[in-house]
Amino acid sequence: MALPKVGSIGEYIREQRQQAKISLRQLAAAAGVSNPYLSQIERGLRKPSAEILNQIAKGLHISSQALYVQAGLIEDREPPSDVITAIRSDSLITERQRQVLIDIYESFRKENRAEDEQTSQNAHPRHGSDTDDEPPLPEEFLAALEPFAATSNNGIVTQETKEG
Repeated sequence: MALPKVGSIGEYIREQRQQAKISLRQLAAAAGVSNPYLSQIERGLRKPSAEILNQIAKGLHISSQALYVQAGLIEDREPPSDVITAIRSDSLITERQRQVLIDIYESFRKENRAEDEQTSQNAHPRHGSDTDDEPPLPEEFLAALEPFAATSNNGIVTQETKEG
């Protein structure tokens, strides 16, 4: 049943375009497609190729993966994030600000997934580490904390105690 998916991708593109406050003509120009063709996609009359979806995603400043999922080209492996939904629905920030927030959020999630995968692959604990897998602080933070803390030999900051 490809027709419901075709309609849903068009509806999704229209919603994203309207949220970004971009006209059909502006998006068509940014995506390098004709106005009538984009209009037909939005109305569910045409099914865009992956290349056209990439161009539309760039024009909307959104992830092409989101369009691929909506078009049924790839499966959504994770449930939609409430955080991303909230960011996308916030009308008080610009589209550029939304995209920056989403990019930052996704980078945190990607970093945590990579750490989880590494932790599951390395079932053995690290030698010489007494912490909960926290990475050492960057040098500039260590320097700023130096008057208040003593650094152990593995780069982890500990509270300095003074008696007297």
